[in-house]
Amino acid sequence: MAPSRIHAVAVDGARAVRRFRQACGRRVGGLLCLAAMGSAGWALAWVNHAQAAPAASGIAVMDGGINPHPVELRLPPDRPLSAVARLGRLMFFDPALSASGQQSCASCHDPARGYNPPNAQTLQPGGAHLGQRGFRPPPSLAYLYRQPPFSIGPDAGEVEAPVNLDALARAAGQTARAQKSAGAPSASVPMVPMGGLFWDGRAASLQRQALVPMLNPVEMANSSIGQVATRLAASPYHAQFQQLFGEDILEQPDRLVAEAMFAISRFETEDVSFHPFTSKYDAWLQGKTRLSAAEARGLDLFNDPQKGNCAACHLSTVTSDRLPPLFTDTQYEALGVPRNPALPMNRDPHFHDLGLCGPFRTDLARQTQYCGMFITPTLRNVDRRQVFFHNGVYRTLRQVLDFYNLRAVAPDKVYPRNADGTLALYDDLPAAYRANLDTTDAPFDRHVGDSPALTDQDIRDIITFLHTLDDGYTATEGRSATASRPTQPLP
Repeated sequence: MAPSRIHAVAVDGARAVRRFRQACGRRVGGLLCLAAMGSAGWALAWVNHAQAAPAASGIAVMDGGINPHPVELRLPPDRPLSAVARLGRLMFFDPALSASGQQSCASCHDPARGYNPPNAQTLQPGGAHLGQRGFRPPPSLAYLYRQPPFSIGPDAGEVEAPVNLDALARAAGQTARAQKSAGAPSASVPMVPMGGLFWDGRAASLQRQALVPMLNPVEMANSSIGQVATRLAASPYHAQFQQLFGEDILEQPDRLVAEAMFAISRFETEDVSFHPFTSKYDAWLQGKTRLSAAEARGLDLFNDPQKGNCAACHLSTVTSDRLPPLFTDTQYEALGVPRNPALPMNRDPHFHDLGLCGPFRTDLARQTQYCGMFITPTLRNVDRRQVFFHNGVYRTLRQVLDFYNLRAVAPDKVYPRNADGTLALYDDLPAAYRANLDTTDAPFDRHVGDSPALTDQDIRDIITFLHTLDDGYTATEGRSATASRPTQPLP
């Protein structure tokens, strides 16, 4: 759905991720689609959204759900894992690497659920005795193989000097704000935060992302790098470290842990289970299946800048070099979701999770134009999640869609009441940062009392389309290998 854009930062509708341009493709000036050229094969053609929308969805509805322009996608290779990745796989599933001896990477990132959390708990248990809870629901570890490191605005991919994020943020603050719309190019210079791992992008690589939970006292709870190294040296696979990295590797704790995290990152990159691209939507893109009428309507609504406007952030089109869409632009949004009273830290009324500017990320603390912003996650396998948003406030896709649809027009159906009966509008974001919230991009561009952008049937159709993003689809079965999640609306 249409996410927010902060008041001080321009929005790049083009959605190019500069540092990883080759991997992520380009969308500068419009959407890129593939057009058939008879027996001569495929040619790449730049088209604007008005031209691209029928090719992406409208014609499919008119033609029995068939994709009129099937694409031969460039998919990650499915080949045997390297020795390093095989070692990483052992560690990914090894609970002995945690202080409790009961928690592995897979405990919070279940392969059966698209590397999403394994259950409906808002926060997963952790700590030395599994008696503590984290602060945010774990995001998926799937489809991160093309994730760029965190950056702000213009690409610094060819610059070797360290990036000064404060300087970039100040520069972004001088850029006029632009409206964000699905498929429409921005008229402004792109100066937006993007990339990185975790909800606040503070990890620059999968290797760093693997290390942080190892040392987090409310997760795997190792007290130091040395303690992680001790567990690795005592593991049944310690000899593999010596074979791969030298006989003396076990005597060098820092290097041992660094190589271990590298191995986990290689497993997450090489193993195709992290990015299988086996959803019904992928099959439809390749011309191997039809969308049902409801799925095709949902795709149209997803892409329609006046309705769902979802594709403004959750990119749905194939890239210029035939890479399948990841359904995220990796950018950051301040959506203003309601406060979740079930979170232990929210018992303190003065605590606020501000995403990019704290409390866990500190390098952007002074850049208050980013307060309340969190990364846009992929929507692939979103049906396999049971908690949504950075604070887990919603449990069903229906509730998520209702939030987007009603926040602007009927906020009394989204936010609670204060003790004095007044509406607790944007109750999880301090008033000083509420100018960061989006009020101009559909469907947030409406006003209280207006008709919602989406009807009840529209919402059902979008959810039906989202089910096509679940991996495990086979054309012969005609369905994905997962049950649909409940569709309970907001109360």
